[in-house]
Amino acid sequence: MNIRMAAVAAPFGRDLEECFERISGLLARARDSGVRLLALPEACLGGYLASLDGGAEGPPALAADGPEITRLRQLAGDVVVCAGYCEEEAGVRYNSVVCLTGDGVLGHHRKVHQPLSEHSSYAAGDRFAAFDTPVGRLGMMICYDKAFPESARALALDGAEIVVCVSAWPASRTNPAPDIADDRWTHRFDLFDRARALENQVVWLSANQSGSFGQLRFVGRAKVVGPGGEVLAVTPVDGGMAVAEVDVGASLTAARRSMGHLRDRRPEAYAVGGSPDRRLDAGGVGGSRARQSDTDAPGDRQADADGVGGSSDRRLDADGVGGSRGRQPDTDVLDGSRDRQADAYPVGGS
Repeated sequence: MNIRMAAVAAPFGRDLEECFERISGLLARARDSGVRLLALPEACLGGYLASLDGGAEGPPALAADGPEITRLRQLAGDVVVCAGYCEEEAGVRYNSVVCLTGDGVLGHHRKVHQPLSEHSSYAAGDRFAAFDTPVGRLGMMICYDKAFPESARALALDGAEIVVCVSAWPASRTNPAPDIADDRWTHRFDLFDRARALENQVVWLSANQSGSFGQLRFVGRAKVVGPGGEVLAVTPVDGGMAVAEVDVGASLTAARRSMGHLRDRRPEAYAVGGSPDRRLDAGGVGGSRARQSDTDAPGDRQADADGVGGSSDRRLDADGVGGSRGRQPDTDVLDGSRDRQADAYPVGGS
């Protein structure tokens, strides 16, 4: 069955009324195009942080079952909509994305991986889980989550056919390109989208903020990517709506027929150095130590036999996803080894 889907690149600020007005217009445009699945950016209800230096004023905090989410449901109607917002529960804030239709909430995700000083504004999520929707089985993630192959792999192993990644992905601040389209962080944004789709042979929707907010310039480039890593539709850096029609079932079957990346995995071979007792050290560089008991602090947990930290009861059998690492000290750069949150990678978070 063909499904028409779209990913948005657009600016969203603090004014919730303006956000809802923009979303309403985007949904009207999507319906006119026959879109059944619409991905909106990270923080499209109230905007993102003005900087990633720590202590930035955050967006308005919303309850997952509050009136703003109800209003979004009413706007969505029969369209499956994924939208990012600042969630508050029991006084704790999370960078979250919700998937819903007019009939109710279908799925929810809290951002797991936090770049630079984002942890000063939000608590981290702890899982990746797929869920069923009228357009197929979906998984969601937010921005920096996609820099970690385990995130998308956990969703694919949980049966996700379509992965939606919502972002507020900025251009480089330390070495910006004169043309944002040529920026190194624009290149990385695009590369992660294509790599994650191809690695897991899934359909990939990538939404992003565009324009500027505070100290950040966002790279736009919303896109739909096929399971072979081919870009089916993409917006320019200044925004728009990328629309593509995909027969999800047929495209996944074709991509996985000869070389099935999930089918052909060999997780028993993935331990670092071939040994279950080896792990990354605190700096994200190779190291080793003998296995500790389950009473170790999170920062002291080592890789399990599949090479991704954690105790054996925190992973799928032979799937090589699972474990735990403590957060390492901040630096001025993003470090994919340091920032891994292996507790979140078991399928379904169990």
